[in-house]
Amino acid sequence: MSENHIISTTFPVLNMACAACSAAVEQTLQQQKGVIEASVNLVAAQAHVTYDARITSPRKLAKAVKKAGFVLVEPSADSENVVAGYQRERANRWRVRTIGSLVFFLPLMILSMTMLAIPHLHYILWLLATPVLFFFGREFFVGAWQQATHGRANMDTLVAVSTSVAYLFSLFNTLYPQFWLQQGLQPHVYFEASAGIITFVSIGKMLEERAKAHTTTVISKLMQLQPSQVHRVDDDGSMSVVPIASVVEGDRLVALPGERIAVDGIVSQGESYVDESMLTGEPMPVHKSKGAAIYCGTLNGKSPLYYTAMHTGDATLLSRIIQVVQEAQGSKAPVQRLVDKVASVFVPIVMLIAVAAFIVWMLCGGDNAFSYALLAFVTVLVIACPCALGLATPTAITVGIGKAASQGVLIKNAEALENACRVTTVVLDKTGTLTEGHPVVTDSMWNGDDDSRRILRAIETHSEHPLAIAVTEYLSECVDIPVDASETLPGKGVKAVVNNKTYYVGSRRLIEELDIKLPPSMHSAAMMWEQQARTVVWFASEEEALATLAISDPLKDTSSQAVEQLHNLGLKVVMLTGDNRATAQSIAQVVGIDHVESSVLPEQKAAFVARLQDEGEVVAMIGDGINDSAALAQADVSIAMGQGSDIAIDVADMTIISSELTRIHQAIHISQLTVKTIRQNLFWAFIYNVIGIPIAAGVLYPICGFLLNPMIASAAMALSSVSVVSNSLRLKWQK
Repeated sequence: MSENHIISTTFPVLNMACAACSAAVEQTLQQQKGVIEASVNLVAAQAHVTYDARITSPRKLAKAVKKAGFVLVEPSADSENVVAGYQRERANRWRVRTIGSLVFFLPLMILSMTMLAIPHLHYILWLLATPVLFFFGREFFVGAWQQATHGRANMDTLVAVSTSVAYLFSLFNTLYPQFWLQQGLQPHVYFEASAGIITFVSIGKMLEERAKAHTTTVISKLMQLQPSQVHRVDDDGSMSVVPIASVVEGDRLVALPGERIAVDGIVSQGESYVDESMLTGEPMPVHKSKGAAIYCGTLNGKSPLYYTAMHTGDATLLSRIIQVVQEAQGSKAPVQRLVDKVASVFVPIVMLIAVAAFIVWMLCGGDNAFSYALLAFVTVLVIACPCALGLATPTAITVGIGKAASQGVLIKNAEALENACRVTTVVLDKTGTLTEGHPVVTDSMWNGDDDSRRILRAIETHSEHPLAIAVTEYLSECVDIPVDASETLPGKGVKAVVNNKTYYVGSRRLIEELDIKLPPSMHSAAMMWEQQARTVVWFASEEEALATLAISDPLKDTSSQAVEQLHNLGLKVVMLTGDNRATAQSIAQVVGIDHVESSVLPEQKAAFVARLQDEGEVVAMIGDGINDSAALAQADVSIAMGQGSDIAIDVADMTIISSELTRIHQAIHISQLTVKTIRQNLFWAFIYNVIGIPIAAGVLYPICGFLLNPMIASAAMALSSVSVVSNSLRLKWQK
């Protein structure tokens, strides 16, 4: 949507504990008037919201989320620091609570297992368990109460209900043991179980918070790249250190040896090598001299570079990359929709199962029916883990998109990341993708005088086509003459009027369609050049051809390697080009292309992609993001080859920042690894709950007399969440 009142932004969200929490925040936002779309990421602790600024505002959204029991932070210059501080505080809080719980739980455990003959043991256990539950574990009870006041339940609810039931039952048995003794039953206490549940879940939360922090390290590292101060050259030539916020477009700045470039700019003086690996993933420093573009966050080498500020603040390439990565990490993969539906009903279903287990045990448990029923009830609540389900997809997506960004591949959203693993055919544009994109004239043959050269240069000066620029540079010594009229013939060339006479510049197909005479010598030369994989441009009047020029756009050094890598992934590679068949076939043979479509007009590229899709292919289209926009939009996955600050972030699902073709293989490979990790996470999360809950309910008791201890169940629950996050973190180191 292009209307300026439609705003899409990312809000930090605090106080979310599990998947049920993120679902509640998302539902709350989606129900607000003026909100067009809302997506909440539990791992990144953020909500990406698209809303109509005429109807709602960040303040109204924050107020609605607060009523739901959570905190939505309005975007500001300091919001990132607020969230970072909150996350650090949360991690430290869980660490303190875990240590505190262990201090009381360990002696409680030892006493309950080894010193049963101690007088008043139950009172000692009660005293040790109480601070674990209601001091170190109070966040579970506070969270459960907040959710209950809004008619919802989450993981805090499961923990609070299970531990309080076990605690209160044990307290009753401690204070009134005669109630059971009069019935010939022993008054059992489960203080160690209630304290153990809090302790093990706290350990899991501490480890989970630490692991989740590692999933978003790419964003934090990118944010640290921009320096807070910069050396500015004043009008009198003196140098002063100023805050980065005070720099405006046009300021003259200097990057001293070893300093980071402060903003995007153009080098005005000096020569140096700049390390751009943090943006492009390319390890080799890039030589920069006068007129070269340099980018915020990159590292200057051993010589000072003077440069003029071009883009500052949110307009820098680094800021745009951070924004894209943040939005992508906050987006949801299609598979997450199923998980969200399950998570939204998970806790209520688990509570119903726990109640059902309690009733069954009360009816069938014999003399110890109540004790068994209570254990089953508590254990079912404890072992169920909505967190594992909620973390399975977003942790993998966050790590996968971050890994891609660190290698110079920007992935726009989670859907693109998931779709890329299904690609069967890769369609490549030729110019600027397989080739360098900087064509030069290598040969020419003329059938006219010097006026023909001046006329051709004048016509080509009015065109921005790369081939026209090559011709203009080749004829740079010719004096310009006025052009009366000029008309672009899409996919064919140009028609122009000079000195009341009509001329044409374009492909052989254009000349043949106009039935213009081609001298045999020029025709032979053109055929030879085409066989040498060079592009041939014809210049003609209405009567005859006046010149033919051979233009070569050298292949990138890595084109053959990139195509081979795609073949190794089992993908079919197709090249689309407006060039003639002979040139296209020659290039295809050199780099190993499977299929070539030559002499393709821009509007025909999208139709060709659609034809492949009709044949059952899942198509990834790689182009420059502008001329190939229709084909990119048609493809299942669109990949733009970025050109520095002209990067086509908004055009494609993915962008290769460095224009390095081998990154396509990395993008698809990362997609495959990420989707594989998501499937592993979901499998273990589902299978854990499917197997664990029935065992906790006691289905094995009639077979082998086994009843699961609630403490073991809580440890297993904590381990499930940590294992899911840890499995996602493996993506960082997978090749």
